[in-house]
Amino acid sequence: MHIPDGFLNTATVVTTGVVSAGGIANAVRIANKKLGERHIPMMGILAAFIFAAQMLNFPVAGGTSGHVIGAALVAILLGPWAAVIIMSVVLIAQSLIFQDGGLLALGANIFNMGVVAGFGAYYIYRLMGTLLGDSNRSRLVSGFVAAWSSVLLASIACAIELAVSGTSPLSVVLPAMAGVHALIGIGEGLITVAVVSVVMSTRADLLKLQRI
Repeated sequence: MHIPDGFLNTATVVTTGVVSAGGIANAVRIANKKLGERHIPMMGILAAFIFAAQMLNFPVAGGTSGHVIGAALVAILLGPWAAVIIMSVVLIAQSLIFQDGGLLALGANIFNMGVVAGFGAYYIYRLMGTLLGDSNRSRLVSGFVAAWSSVLLASIACAIELAVSGTSPLSVVLPAMAGVHALIGIGEGLITVAVVSVVMSTRADLLKLQRI
């Protein structure tokens, strides 16, 4: 899902860059208020885990790649603003160190995998929790659905950006991206459920979502 440089037009690069920059600035401001020192080690662990997990890429049509994201896990444990921060750090490091995703496309990649995936997962998890209740089983089901949905939403956003930029027709890139990531989302959902299950048995207090 990392978009390389040269695949987005100027308008898309500027628009997603401005939105992502504003999202990061707000994320830092709100996270400073919402998160305490006890959350910092968790943020570091999650960032390292996501960085490693995203190194496994699958080629997809339209010049992009598919992989797990990890934003849902962060949003469930620490809230959506923390997801934006962690995903931004991971994506910037990947772009600078491994050239995985273009520098000019950073705004789009952060928007897709940080903002869209993070907030999408957060609200879907909250909605599912309201519908299913607050039991451990419902939390796991909610976590799976939120993780799967976040991957699909991010892939759709990526496909739209590529289509708007004229890189690939929407009729080609959308089915390719959504189809592959619908399968990848199953793996992401299972990973998310596994981690949430461990957290429930060891640090259940971390599942108390940060309010926006």
